[in-house]
Amino acid sequence: MAAKGISRTFVWILMGLLIIGLAGFGATNLGGAFGTVARVGTAEIRTNDYARALQNEIRAREAERGGAISFQQAREMGIPDQVLAQLVTTASFDHEATRLGVSIGDDNLRQQILGIPAFQGIDGNFDREAYAFTLDRIGLTEAEFEDDMREETARALVQSAVMAGVTVPDAYFETLLTYLGEERDVTWAVLERADLDTGLPTPTEEDLRSYHQGNLPSFTTPETKRLTYAWLTPEMIIDTVEVEEQSLRDAYEERIDEFNQPERRLVERLAFADTGTAETAIAGINDGSTDFETLVAQRGLDLVDVDLGDVAREDLGTAAEVVFAAQAGDVVGPVETDLGPALFRINAILSAQETAFEEAEPLLRDTLAADRARRVIDSRIDRIADLLAGGATIEDLAAETDMEQGQIDWHPGVTEGIGAYDAFRQAAQAITEDDFPDVEQLGDGGIFAMRLDRVVDPEIQPLDEVRDAVLAGWRQQATVAALTEKAEPLVADLRNGRDFADLGLDTLDAQNLTRQGFQPDTPTEFIETVFDMEQGGIALIEGTTRVFILRLDAVRPPSSDNEELARLRTALRDQSASSMAQDFYQLLATDIRTRAEIEIDQQAINAVHGTFQ
Repeated sequence: MAAKGISRTFVWILMGLLIIGLAGFGATNLGGAFGTVARVGTAEIRTNDYARALQNEIRAREAERGGAISFQQAREMGIPDQVLAQLVTTASFDHEATRLGVSIGDDNLRQQILGIPAFQGIDGNFDREAYAFTLDRIGLTEAEFEDDMREETARALVQSAVMAGVTVPDAYFETLLTYLGEERDVTWAVLERADLDTGLPTPTEEDLRSYHQGNLPSFTTPETKRLTYAWLTPEMIIDTVEVEEQSLRDAYEERIDEFNQPERRLVERLAFADTGTAETAIAGINDGSTDFETLVAQRGLDLVDVDLGDVAREDLGTAAEVVFAAQAGDVVGPVETDLGPALFRINAILSAQETAFEEAEPLLRDTLAADRARRVIDSRIDRIADLLAGGATIEDLAAETDMEQGQIDWHPGVTEGIGAYDAFRQAAQAITEDDFPDVEQLGDGGIFAMRLDRVVDPEIQPLDEVRDAVLAGWRQQATVAALTEKAEPLVADLRNGRDFADLGLDTLDAQNLTRQGFQPDTPTEFIETVFDMEQGGIALIEGTTRVFILRLDAVRPPSSDNEELARLRTALRDQSASSMAQDFYQLLATDIRTRAEIEIDQQAINAVHGTFQ
């Protein structure tokens, strides 16, 4: 049964690969010149299989990037090596399956082929002509295809024997969960500048120079790219786009439900099993002995479960008259509904909205004009691309088209102007001095082209140019140093058994903190420090302008009724088993490759690569 299940899974995977393979039809068949590119023991990696796998991987990467990838780029990305490594691993398991004598038999193979939809006719039965045609399109003979199926199924059996049934010891999970779910209580006091007994000294010039030199990365400009660009956005030409009144009226009619909405109500509905129970419930609300929220909770529901949102008369059926006659805050009913007798609470009344064409016209005009501006820009892309292909510069584009020229010193922190567009930032990050300008699109329908003029190296800013920033930094550092000096004897007193109150310190506290917790208005290392402490321990954390004195009051194991921790236990168990199974798989693959002799035919590989050039 296991073999049959694995084989069926393989069939669907294989047919997906076959369909992808059809996209590569027409590629050069190298089988005549080089039958294989590699051998792993008794298993062969056929030349056409390598070519097809390489082509599919390149196309998959192109889909991810949204653009073409040349074979040279593919080599730089390591795609050929990755594909070959994957095929060698696959061949290793083919070799191992052969060595172990694993096979599915002719009957199982026949049933699998008969069940593949791509090989079936209109009547749902196996069609030999469809079988032969499909295999011919992807360059496989029937014998090769059937051998592939046998190998894949046998390989899957070997792999599943390694990966199935992997379990992780409970001690492993308990250790992890104890680490993640352990709870701690902590008390702390904060010292800030107002707690200093004396003011800060006035820094000398030498103090400022020393701080500047000791923090040079903070006073160094980033590497920037000086870019000259031309761009065109819908907003730039929207005033030149004309929109006919009839188009505006047509758009108004298409959106009439948006501009003319009937009166609506924000309503909650609570249904009951019978009228008697519903009448008892409304009587309790009317005499004040209960309320709507209590009734919802007694049914084991949350308010979100009974919320109907905003509804019109036609949405409520038989309850429409009662609900629309009520005022905001009223609970009405019971009313017979499809769910039984129900109470309705009216949370708000949304007045009818009627927007005349004249009122909606400005919005409609802006929307239609922006859409037409995008289409105008789209229609000009080919001409602009032709100009660039013919040698036009960015300056030429600004002179000969509606595009506007600009210049920007760009680095990843620049998000103003054209730098606010993701597409521009990505292109700016990737551009080199060897790249030629090309038309690229912006997210709002605009376009741009750019040229890298030069790369400006990082530069240390002289003290005189950043004196104010240096002074502010020095003051922060001096403040923290003075506060730390004041805090150290307090820390010593606390470690000797004194309390925060004895020292005149106001405190804050937090209970049930976990490692995934967050404590607002504290330094980033606050949680880490708390979980590095021993119970009763005292610690000092330096912030930006404050210092924190911490005392760890309690350490508790994870709560047994923590539902989130229970879900985490299940997730960790599944994830750990999967991870361990993958590790076993890789270990076995490595062991097989070590035992089996691997032969790589570089000449055959080069021949395949030649067809991609």
